[in-house]
Amino acid sequence: MTDSLDNYPLSRRGAKMRASEIRELLKLLDRPGMISFAGGIPDPALFNLQAYREAYAEVLAENGNALQYSTSEGYPPLRRWIAEYMRSRGVECTEDHILITHGSQQGLDLIGKLFVDPESELVTLAPTYLGALQSFSAYEPDYRAVRFHNGVAETNVTAAKLLYLVPDFANPTGETLTVAERKAAIDLARRTGAVIVEDAAYTELRFEGERVPLIAALDIEESGSIDESRTLFCGTFSKTLAPGLRVGWICGPTALLQKLTLIKQASDLHTATVNQQVTYRVAAACFDKAVEEARKVYKVRRDAMLRALDAYAPAGVEWTKPSGGLFIWVTLPSQLDGAKLLEKAVERNFAFVPGGAFYPDGSGNNHLRLSFSLLPEETIEKGIRSLCELIAEELA
Repeated sequence: MTDSLDNYPLSRRGAKMRASEIRELLKLLDRPGMISFAGGIPDPALFNLQAYREAYAEVLAENGNALQYSTSEGYPPLRRWIAEYMRSRGVECTEDHILITHGSQQGLDLIGKLFVDPESELVTLAPTYLGALQSFSAYEPDYRAVRFHNGVAETNVTAAKLLYLVPDFANPTGETLTVAERKAAIDLARRTGAVIVEDAAYTELRFEGERVPLIAALDIEESGSIDESRTLFCGTFSKTLAPGLRVGWICGPTALLQKLTLIKQASDLHTATVNQQVTYRVAAACFDKAVEEARKVYKVRRDAMLRALDAYAPAGVEWTKPSGGLFIWVTLPSQLDGAKLLEKAVERNFAFVPGGAFYPDGSGNNHLRLSFSLLPEETIEKGIRSLCELIAEELA
């Protein structure tokens, strides 16, 4: 018996695939006494179980259609609800501009299939969402970095296929792009010929401050209509309602949606019909209430983590102070390595995600991503104190 793959004719992209550091770390959640700041997982206590029980009972009692094949575009009432939601966020669209996906993660994969050839230039921030890197890397792009400074997009890229951004409370940094930076992103896309992928998983989780216009809305305002715009908006119910049903969507120009629908059809035919119908009923009944409750809970935990960092972090350690989302990004003194620090942390029963996982080139080793979504205040305080004590020992 051998684990070697040498005897199998893998594709080049298949041979390059590696396990997600985060997925491996999630296995630690069940370890007794483990304090995990690793996965950006919604708190299951926030899931409206009664609403889901009632919705499943209702759709299954009506007829067998919920268990039948359906259209690749998605359940029409859900698409109409999403289109109304998008319009409320400044994106003028109809249900014809909405494609239901198996979570927004599938949306990224479909977009990668449509646009990325080997060595295609794909522009993104560094660091950026690990799941996007994994999805796009299957199609072997050439990653190029962009940074925003004083409202200007700084990059040496002159031509690109995609510009991938998490503009609100980004995973992993928790940072949010300003209006000027979003407009600079649109300008960069037009200059380079790129399509913007606006990954909006955390957009609704704002704790304070004014909502910033979506890139998709600004793009439509400048271009005149959604069908003339260059933005594909990837939305999801995972961080607002529940992740297990795997229901997300892409909103964008009709011509691109038609192509993406064909790719989805070839991939999985359609997202589970019953899950779409249930999601529609739950979203129509209690989306705003669910979002409000999530904001309250996560804000308290964000504040607890920031207080603990203020109280215990040794000199030379810096961190972001996000106004929403699920993450805080920690920058350690340059001589420290997050991956090596994690090995010692696990021995002391706490965990986080080393920063190198979020860089296309594997750099950024002196960074950590901390999630505050799952833990009560006192556990956050205990875990951050332990983390800071370990950092101080390594610096001594």
